Amino acid sequence: MSATPRPRCRATTQKGTPCRLPAQPDSPYCHIHAKLQAAALQKQLRARHDSLRQDAPPDETRPLSTPEELQDLLNQLLSRLSPEMQDWLLVGLRRLLASEWFDHQTWQGIVYVLRVAAETQIDMLSRRLQGDYEVDEWGYDPEIADAIMPILGFFFHRYWRVEMTGLEHIANTGRCLLVANRGGGLPLDGMMIAYGIREHHPAHRLVRGLIDDWFSSIPFVSSILTKTGQVTAHPDNARRLLADDELVLAFPEGARGASRLYRQRYQLARFEDGKFFEAALATGTPIIPVAVVGSEETYPLLANAAPLARLLGLPSFPITLTFPWLGPLGLI
Repeated sequence: MSATPRPRCRATTQKGTPCRLPAQPDSPYCHIHAKLQAAALQKQLRARHDSLRQDAPPDETRPLSTPEELQDLLNQLLSRLSPEMQDWLLVGLRRLLASEWFDHQTWQGIVYVLRVAAETQIDMLSRRLQGDYEVDEWGYDPEIADAIMPILGFFFHRYWRVEMTGLEHIANTGRCLLVANRGGGLPLDGMMIAYGIREHHPAHRLVRGLIDDWFSSIPFVSSILTKTGQVTAHPDNARRLLADDELVLAFPEGARGASRLYRQRYQLARFEDGKFFEAALATGTPIIPVAVVGSEETYPLLANAAPLARLLGLPSFPITLTFPWLGPLGLI
């Protein structure tokens, strides 16, 4: 059985030809060019450091961090990234060092950000590896939830540019049941609702989304959903959450709402289970309807391959303009 050949080094020789040596396992360069790249970066950092020290204001009392310190911080962060991402960041840093606007304050700011990022990540990882973190009885992990918030914020503000109205109907405290229509097969609508309420509601409340059972069969996804506060959709879970004065989000259409075709857009499917409403009535919980608008035009479902969905154990297998023809890219 032959071993998989290692990729070639990305560097160019002095003659202008591509290097023929194999790249190191943790670098896009061979053992020779990896040292040359590090030496070149060190030399450029030293030159910029000396230049900035000469141009620093006379009353500057805070000393400049040394190039060695900056490179050590960079190495700590780059070691967690793929070789391709390391190469991209190093190229960007070299361009930044060569730019005219890289002044004394910029140097200090970069060192500060890198130091805080490195210390925070290393501290959090060391604590979590030792089991020094807390989750509630539902598996909610505040640290993981906070780490994911910037990613959700990108999709909320930049990618889909979500707009929310009616947040004033949600009380700052106390139990409440949000009932929403399904906007697709993936739990993206619930994630955007939860992010919007946490970020823009005056009380920044945590939303406990009730998710379908089949998500528990996806190892990575189920863990992330649990750690961000989501709970399996079951009437008993809903009753317990409401009794604890939680803010609960339910999608009573269930899998039927996820398999709605484009020609049926915004036509509510028959509710699969009314026990969520029974739990709300039993606990005296106010019910607030939520309308998700726009997603069914953004990602139109042309057909549902039901036999294939049953074979894979999924509630539906969507056929869209881009999926499954483009593979995972078709989900974007």
